[in-house]
Amino acid sequence: MNYLANAEQAMKVWNYLFRTEQTIQAFVAACNLCHQLCLQAVVNYKTGEKPIETDHLRLMMNCAEICQMSANFQLSNSDFHRHLYGICADVCEMSATSCEKIGGMNECVTACRDCATSCQQMVNIQH
Repeated sequence: MNYLANAEQAMKVWNYLFRTEQTIQAFVAACNLCHQLCLQAVVNYKTGEKPIETDHLRLMMNCAEICQMSANFQLSNSDFHRHLYGICADVCEMSATSCEKIGGMNECVTACRDCATSCQQMVNIQH
């Protein structure tokens, strides 16, 4: 009976760790994709004919940077990585909203929203 209880507890711990590792991998992938798409959007607008607001470009650059930093801090197991998740989620959500207003940036909107969701999941894991 005790062996069974220990085995069940061990399985719960293993499942939690497995889900946590999957969440971390998804977080890093979401950050990397958001970083890439935000930078591409900035480059496309700087080299394109369509003028874009400076505030939007700044927000896109901020989003790209915070996503890259968050992924790098997580991968390096920095003592500070937990502090970035909430900020990253906020910046990504603001970027998604800004991209929606601009229009024609659906891929970027999706990547930013996915990253914001992933960041929020990381906040929840850490508490």
